[in-house]
Amino acid sequence: MRTVFVYTKTVKNITLSAEESLIEQARKTAADQHTTLNAAFRLWLEQYSGRQRWLRDFDELMERTRKYVKVDRKYTRDEMNER
Repeated sequence: MRTVFVYTKTVKNITLSAEESLIEQARKTAADQHTTLNAAFRLWLEQYSGRQRWLRDFDELMERTRKYVKVDRKYTRDEMNER
C-alpha cells in the first residue's frame, strides 16, 4: 500500500505540543470517525479561523427571509429555468 499526497494549495507545516496521552486519545477518536488527526486538525483550524462563518451567515439569512418568501407549489424544471 502506498500513500500519495497531492496538494493544490501551498501547505505549511506547524509543530504543536501536547501530552502524549492526549495525542494518542485524539488519534483514536479520529480513527473512530474514519479520519486522521491531521485532517481533524485542519477542519478545526478552518472552523476556528472563521472560514465556515459565511455558511452560517448564509443559513441565517435564508432563515430570516423565509417569512417573506412563500412557495405555494413545486415548480417544474421548465418554470424554474424560464428567463
